[in-house]
Amino acid sequence: MKKFTDAFHGLKLALSHKAVLIQCFLGLLAVIGGLVIRLDHYEWLAFAICIGMVIGSEIFNTAIEKIGDYLNPKDDERIRTIKDLSSAAVLTASLCALAVCIICVIRRLG
Repeated sequence: MKKFTDAFHGLKLALSHKAVLIQCFLGLLAVIGGLVIRLDHYEWLAFAICIGMVIGSEIFNTAIEKIGDYLNPKDDERIRTIKDLSSAAVLTASLCALAVCIICVIRRLG
């Protein structure tokens, strides 16, 4: 039970970060868009996976940035590289989610 308590505490901490909140807001917009274009259950599954993937990667990115800032609060090229790589993971997940969204929208409107 303690692991769940810790995980929910981590989720609460994550939701206090602007970048995570932005991804949650964009996920909510995707859900609203999905309702408007009436996604089928397979498309909803794809949307859910993509939204979770993007928000999860943003939480990892935030954690990695916090570790980097803790280890070396000054500018350090090695820490910058690590942060850039974790940001690239969020970008990759976001672009994948965008591709799924575009495919679903084209399929529905086309």
